[in-house]
Amino acid sequence: MVLTGAGISAESGVPVFRGDDGLWEGHRVEDVATPEGFARDAETVHRFYNGRRARVQEVEPNAAHEALARLAREWSGELTLVTQNIDDLHERAGSPDVLHMHGELLKSRCNECGAVRSCTGDLSRASICDACEGIDCLRPHVVWFGEMPFHLQEIERALDQADWFVSIGTSGRVYPAAGFVRVAAAAGARTLELNLDPSEQSGVFDESRLGRAGELVPAWVDELLGAD
Repeated sequence: MVLTGAGISAESGVPVFRGDDGLWEGHRVEDVATPEGFARDAETVHRFYNGRRARVQEVEPNAAHEALARLAREWSGELTLVTQNIDDLHERAGSPDVLHMHGELLKSRCNECGAVRSCTGDLSRASICDACEGIDCLRPHVVWFGEMPFHLQEIERALDQADWFVSIGTSGRVYPAAGFVRVAAAAGARTLELNLDPSEQSGVFDESRLGRAGELVPAWVDELLGAD
């Protein structure tokens, strides 16, 4: 099982969402990343995500994304790729069946009928759901603070069965993902961290390699495929 975080996409030019100052691209978390913030000021939230949606379509996958796609194609074992990122760079690199535990920026969800649709343009309160024709009911298909991450049952099964757990470009601060290494280790998995800097969970991993994801991930994939 491979878990990726903001660090892998940062090398493609996707801004890290939350800064050390606690702000998310200049906005308070409470304003743009909670259900309450959306209920209070939906237009501000829409503008925030519209900007991110436009930005992510301007960047390209990097060598780390491409290496993981190669691993999925060539490794004889089973690979579960879980990402905390809401961009589509893994898919554009060629990785199949990516589990987006925090949702997908290039999709919308209807608060009325629950329909999830592709969304590459802007959303606003005037947007109309093409499934139920409701107005002022669409939101970004992302997981906000206070909401339950997606795919948790599939992730739990993968953690229980994993021989390897590899974390790439994660801070180790955001739960439940920050706790995955302990679950995997308890189930007997070998654990490896590939990160620019030590995460808050670095001491839990069997091995931690520091450097750019675009260099570390291809090297690790070469090792794994060479030993397969």
